[in-house]
Amino acid sequence: MKIENKLILSNIINGAFIILIGFFAFQNMNLVLTKLRFVEIADDLNASFLEIRLSEKNYFLYHNRKTLGAIETMIADTRSRLTAAKGDIIPAIGEADLRKLEALLRSYADALGETGRGRPEDPEVETRIRAAGRKLKEYSDAITQLERKRVNGIILSSKNILIFSFWAILVSALLISHFISQKIVRSLREIEKLTRSISEGNFNVIAGFQSRDELGSVVMAINSMSQELAHREEQIIQSKKLSSLGILTAGVAHEITNPLNNISMIAQTYDELYLQLPEKDRRELMSKVDAETERIRKIVKNLLDFSKPKDANPKEADVNAVIQKTLTLVQNMVDVQNIDTTIKLEDGLPHLFIDENQIQQVLVNLVTNAVQAMSAGGRLFISSRRGKIGDSVELTVMDTGRGISPEVLPHIFDPFFSTKGEGGTGLGLSVSYGIIKNHKGEIRVESKVGVGTTFTVELPRYMHEEKNNG
Repeated sequence: MKIENKLILSNIINGAFIILIGFFAFQNMNLVLTKLRFVEIADDLNASFLEIRLSEKNYFLYHNRKTLGAIETMIADTRSRLTAAKGDIIPAIGEADLRKLEALLRSYADALGETGRGRPEDPEVETRIRAAGRKLKEYSDAITQLERKRVNGIILSSKNILIFSFWAILVSALLISHFISQKIVRSLREIEKLTRSISEGNFNVIAGFQSRDELGSVVMAINSMSQELAHREEQIIQSKKLSSLGILTAGVAHEITNPLNNISMIAQTYDELYLQLPEKDRRELMSKVDAETERIRKIVKNLLDFSKPKDANPKEADVNAVIQKTLTLVQNMVDVQNIDTTIKLEDGLPHLFIDENQIQQVLVNLVTNAVQAMSAGGRLFISSRRGKIGDSVELTVMDTGRGISPEVLPHIFDPFFSTKGEGGTGLGLSVSYGIIKNHKGEIRVESKVGVGTTFTVELPRYMHEEKNNG
C-alpha cells in the first residue's frame, strides 16, 4: 500500500473514532439534559409536596375546612403538571415510576377525601393521611436523588470515556505517524547510504527492500540507476584503457623492435655462417632467438591483458608484482621522454585482495600523467610500503613535473575535468578514483606548481565484503 493511502486510511480510522466518540458524547449529553429537566420538574414537585404537607399539618392543628380545600386544589394542580410534563418525565425515569408516583398521589388525594367526609379529629384518618403523604414525599425525594446520582454518574462516565478516547486517539496517531515516519526515515537512510556509495564510485544496490509504496519505487529506480552506472563505469574504464593504449603503443612498438632486430641479425648470421659454425654456436644462436621471442611474447601478452575488457575479479595478489608488470608496459614511454626512474618496493608486504587488472589500470594512468607532466624530462619515483593503519599498503607515484595549481587540485578527480585541454578526456583520474573506492581504499594527491605531484594510493589488505565473507 502506498504511503499516501496509509496516511489517508489512518486519518479515516481516527476520524471514524472521533465521530463515534462525538456521537456517544452527544447521546450522553441529551440523556443528561433529559434527566436535568426531570430534576427541575422533580424539584418543583417536591416543593409542591412540601407545601401540601405543611398545609396538611395546619389542617390537623386547626381543623380548618378551607385548608383542606386548598390542599385539594394543590393536588389537582400537581396532577396537571405531571400530565403536562409526561414527555420529559418518562424518558428520564420511565413510565413505571411515573405511574407509581401518580398512584401515590391518588392515594393521598383519596385519603384527604375521606377526611372531608369524616371527622378531622379521628386519629385513624390522620394517621392514614400522614402515611400516604409521607410515602408520596419519600418516593418523590428518592426518585429525585436517584436521578441526581445518575446525572453525576453519566457526567463522570462521559468524562472518563472522553479522557480515555483522547489519549487513545493521541497514542494511535503517534504510533501510526511513528511507524510511517520510521519507515520513511529508514528508507531515506538506505537511499542516502547508497547515493553516497555511488558518489564514491561503489555501485551497490539496496538489497532485501520490498515495498509497494512510493519509497519502493524510489529504491527500485535508484537500484536500476546504480546498476546502469556500474555498466557505464565498465565502459568508461575500457574506453580509458583504449585511450591509454594509444600512448603505450609507441613505446611497446619500439620495445618489440629491439628483439626483432636481434632475431633478424641472428638469422642472417646463422644463414651466412651455418657451415662454419660448430653445433654449440648454432645452439647458442637458437637459444638467443628463443629468448628474444619469449621477450616479445611477454610484451604482447602484457599489452593484450591490459587491453582486454574483464569483469572485476578480486583475488589475493602481490602488489609489487603488479607494479613490476605495469612497468613493462610503460618503461619505454618513460625512456623516450628521458625520465629517470627510481623504483623502491618494500619487501615482505602483505598480499592484497585486489583486481590486478584494475590496479594496473590505475598505475598506468598515474604514470602516464606523470610522464606527460615532464615533457622536458625529469625524475619519476614509484614506491610501495606498508601503510600506517592496519595491514594496508601504500603505493606512491611521484614526479618532478609542472605540478597542479591549488585552485585546480580539488577538481582533478571530477569526471571530464582535465588540465590537458583538448588533449585529455578528463576520465583517467576519475576512473582511477572509482576503482580505488571500489577496493575500499583511498587515493590522495599533493602538488606544488613547479615542483611536482605525488599521488598516494592506500589499499586495505582485504575489502570489507571479503572480510565479512571470510
